[in-house]
Amino acid sequence: MGKKVLVTGADGFIGSHLVERLVADGYDVRAFSFYNSFNRWGWLDSLDRNVLDSIDVFCGDVRDPNGVREAMKGCESVFHLAALIAIPFSYHSPDSYVDTNIKGTLNVLQAARMLDTGRVLVTSTSEVYGTAQYVPIDEHHPYQGQSPYSATKIGADRLAESFYRSFNLPVTIVRPFNTYGPRQSARAVIPTVISQLLDGKTEIKLGSLTPTRDFNFVKDTVRGFELLEQCPAAVGEEINIATGVEISIGELANELIRQINPQAKIVCDEQRLRPENSEVNRLLGDNSKIKRLCGYEPKYDLSAGLAETIEWIKSNMNAYKTDIYNV
Repeated sequence: MGKKVLVTGADGFIGSHLVERLVADGYDVRAFSFYNSFNRWGWLDSLDRNVLDSIDVFCGDVRDPNGVREAMKGCESVFHLAALIAIPFSYHSPDSYVDTNIKGTLNVLQAARMLDTGRVLVTSTSEVYGTAQYVPIDEHHPYQGQSPYSATKIGADRLAESFYRSFNLPVTIVRPFNTYGPRQSARAVIPTVISQLLDGKTEIKLGSLTPTRDFNFVKDTVRGFELLEQCPAAVGEEINIATGVEISIGELANELIRQINPQAKIVCDEQRLRPENSEVNRLLGDNSKIKRLCGYEPKYDLSAGLAETIEWIKSNMNAYKTDIYNV
C-alpha cells in the first residue's frame, strides 16, 4: 500500500490498464505520458475521474534521459512500457524504433542505476522469439529478429540483462504474448476485425490468416505485471505472460464474424501482408515459469475477453477509422 511507482507508456493501451490496476490496489502512481502541445494524455484521459485525480501525470519523452530521470525520482519501482510497437510501421521507420525502444530503455536503466531504484520491469514481447522453433515457447527459446520492431525489443531486453549482470540492477524482463482488449488500436488484428464488423462492412480486410497467436486479455496481462513486481524471485529473470492456448488468425476472425455478423466474409488485402520472411507463423507460450514464481493464472478465456472487447468497441467506434489500413 502506498508504494510510489512510475509507469512509462501510461497513456497507451496496456499502460492505461496497468495504471487503473495499480491505483485500485493502493499504489501511489506516477504516469509518464508522451508530451504534446495539446496536453492530451492518451487513454489516461478516458479513465474515471477518481482514478485520474489520484495519479501524478508526468509529461515527457522516453528518448530524453533528463526527463526520464526526473520522472523516476522518488519512485521505488518502474514499469517500463513506453515503446513503438506497430510492426508494419517499423519497416518504414526503423530509426525511430531504435531511438524509442533501445535508447528509451537505456535511459530508464541508467536512471534506475543512478537513483538506486528498487525494481525495474522492462516490457518485452513474444515477437522476440520469431516463428516458434518448438512449442510451447519457454524463456529458453532462441531469439529471432523478424522485423525491425522485434530486433529493437531484443536489443532492449539484452541491455536490461546486461544492467542486471554488470551492475546488479534489480531488473525483470516481462514478456507478454499478444495482448488484446478495450482501448487497443486498430493496428492490432482483434480491434481491426471487430471495428470493421460493427461498422457494417461485409468484406473484412485482413492479411495472412494462417499464423497462430496466444492471446492474453489485457486485465490478465496487467495482473501479471503487478504479481511480478511483488515477486523477489523474479529479479534477474525474463518471464512469459501467456495463456498456453493458440488460435489462427482465420479461426479468430471467423469466430468474431459468427458473433457479430455471420453474413460477412474475409478478403485478403495485399498491403496487410508482411514480407514472407518477416511473418511470425506460430506463437504459443509456456506460462509455467510465471505460475511457479508467483502463482499466476489467467482469469479470462478468449470467449470472455472477446465479449468484453466487443462491448467496449461498440461504445467507442469514434476511436476507429475502418476505411483505412491502420499501420
